Amino acid sequence: MDKVAIISDIHGNMHALEAVLAHIEQQGIHTIYCLGDLIGKGPDGDLVVDRCKVVCDVIVRGNWDDLIGNNHTSEGMKWWKARLSQHHIDYLKGLPNVYDFVMSGKHVRLFHASQISEHHRVYGRSDVNTFDAHHAMFTNTDFTGYDNPEPDIVGYGDIHAAYMMYVDTGKMLFNAGSVGNPLDMPLSVYTVLTGHLGEQTSHPFHIEFVRVPYDIEAAIQRAQDCDMPETDAYIRELRTCQYRGKPD
Repeated sequence: MDKVAIISDIHGNMHALEAVLAHIEQQGIHTIYCLGDLIGKGPDGDLVVDRCKVVCDVIVRGNWDDLIGNNHTSEGMKWWKARLSQHHIDYLKGLPNVYDFVMSGKHVRLFHASQISEHHRVYGRSDVNTFDAHHAMFTNTDFTGYDNPEPDIVGYGDIHAAYMMYVDTGKMLFNAGSVGNPLDMPLSVYTVLTGHLGEQTSHPFHIEFVRVPYDIEAAIQRAQDCDMPETDAYIRELRTCQYRGKPD
């Protein structure tokens, strides 16, 4: 059976990325798909982009990847943008919206945030108000295109918290979590899909989440050494998984 590793939301954290890539290699997995947000929050967006371009077979565009090319007034956004070359920015803006493929007879669709755009957020299964939003994730839209059938399985990133659920008979939704900025537990996470890649007929298929420890204090020290703006918020997120947008 084929294995595909799905990573997401690295956010300039090279310490976390290298730990996850090492574990993926140890598992003998050679296919990696990335759900975007390579940059921002952490200090090394340029290095993450360069590394992911080499190791990832597919990368879709995240909301940070899209926003970074705009004009910004915040010191943080200007600092993160200055860490990138124009080539990096153009590359990120040019990434695809979605990626569709078939595995073990199931049509799988991957995108960063939702079927509407990389900026439209859909929260996890613990939010009772997301029932309709979860079902809508399986529809074809202008953002996803109409050339492919509606998917049986949808995977996304953006919210930095891994989960899996069935939203209807035969419809599986999962979030790949975050490599570099997890907000559910202080461990990097990636997802593994196992099945027969490209096979149109039904075969066994399964999904698993893999939690990988990494040197959080080294990642924090790296941000401090770079005099990165918003370091206090970054430290809070890495150590406590408390989103910077939430009140204390």
